[in-house]
Amino acid sequence: MIAVTEWERSIAFYRDVLGARVVDHPDGRVAFRFGDQQLNVHGPGLDIGPLVADPPVVPGGSDLCLVWPGSVEDLSQHLTEHGVAVEAGPVQRHGGGGAGVSMYFRDPDGSLLEFVVYPSPPSGSVAG
Repeated sequence: MIAVTEWERSIAFYRDVLGARVVDHPDGRVAFRFGDQQLNVHGPGLDIGPLVADPPVVPGGSDLCLVWPGSVEDLSQHLTEHGVAVEAGPVQRHGGGGAGVSMYFRDPDGSLLEFVVYPSPPSGSVAG
């Protein structure tokens, strides 16, 4: 879950920079989908009710890691094209998919974001 201070700015960032599909719910909530994963979003003017973190996450209080599907070079170019300042990287890291290369940056509210690039399996190998 993330919290944001400005809906339009955050929606544009998560859609354009992170590649999220924006999901609007009938009750006014917004979520960002990445494949079959969903990131719930809280923000101004929205009362989510009691089913939230305790204490609630504040804007800038999240730390997220996502997998970048291309190369490190493509990632670097993508972030540059969107005017995103890289705080660290590319650096070697070990994540949920094993060894990879990560780049760190922040969303408009200051939450720390990481894109990790995992090496492709050798040609002819079977992932699983």
